[in-house]
This record gives sequence, structure tokens and C-alpha cells, in this order.
Amino acid sequence: QVQLVESGGGLVQAGGSLRLSCDASGSIFSINAMRWYRQAPGKQRELVAAIVSGETNYGDSVKGRFIISRDSAKNTAYLQMNSLKPEDTAVYYCNADGSEGISYRYFQVWGQGTLVTVSS
Repeated sequence: QVQLVESGGGLVQAGGSLRLSCDASGSIFSINAMRWYRQAPGKQRELVAAIVSGETNYGDSVKGRFIISRDSAKNTAYLQMNSLKPEDTAVYYCNADGSEGISYRYFQVWGQGTLVTVSS
């Protein structure tokens, strides 16, 4: 079974930076895409950034401030968050899909989330 574990969340002042990590583990043959979502209190979960076969895309609210990257050798994705704003406060979730090892069965999994709080 594939699992995702996020880390790197915390409290930061507006204008500061944080880097989130998402580590995938388990029986993995390949990962197609890794994504970061976030959910603020009382709001729907929204896509923040995605990386698919090396190509990246971002939500409008984070373009130019956040950078998603991936270390394929480690099955790890990162989200570098710069120029943070109070409205970036949310629980950030990692999502990944791909094929399991041996069976090649498709998987899509979510991490447990990591809280990012940006103070004004």
C-alpha cells in the first residue's frame, strides 16, 4: 500500500517562506503526478500546484510565489512557498497517483495534511 507523509508546516510571519515535503513510500512502480492541495477553515479544498512528467502548473493565487518540485529518485515532492500571506493559512495536503509495484495497479492516495499558519 502506498502512503504519503507531509512535513514542513508551521507558523510563519507574512512575507516569510516555508518548504513542505511529501514523501511517498510503499510498493511503487511509478508515480504519474504529485500535487499539493490546501483547505482553509470553512472553504473547499483547492489545488495549489501539480507536477506531471516534469511539467508544473499552479493555482492563480500562488503563481509567482510557490514552486513545486520533485525528486523522482526519492519519490518526494516539495512545495517552496515564498512571500506568504495570511490568506495562505490552511492545511496543505499532498496527493499522488501512479502504479503500484508488482501488480502495476493504479493508485491515488492522500497524505494526512500539514498545517501552515501565516500571521499578519
